[in-house]
Amino acid sequence: MIELSSAAAAQLHLLVAEKGLDTASDGLRLAVEKGGCAGLQYAMTISAPQPGDITVERDGARLFVDPASTEWLDGCVIDYEDGLSGAGFRVNNPKAARSCGCGTSFEPADGESA
Repeated sequence: MIELSSAAAAQLHLLVAEKGLDTASDGLRLAVEKGGCAGLQYAMTISAPQPGDITVERDGARLFVDPASTEWLDGCVIDYEDGLSGAGFRVNNPKAARSCGCGTSFEPADGESA
């Protein structure tokens, strides 16, 4: 199960509306791809869902998860932070042994292969 925090849902709803997209159907699409400085990287786009995507909804905001990425994202919490290190969506991933400094890529925990 993947969770969208209340802060992420609020920011996502605003972002979709600011882009002039339909808040009833569009949202944040999240996938995991090979690459980045730690082995796997998160890819995020604002779009409509793709066929087969898993949809997570909270407070009127939608998160779409690429079905091939669920093994790397199960148990994650998608949050939004606005702090000294910058503002953005953050993936709190229990399956990550380590993450890069910017938080966009991760190395899978022992026993997991990319």
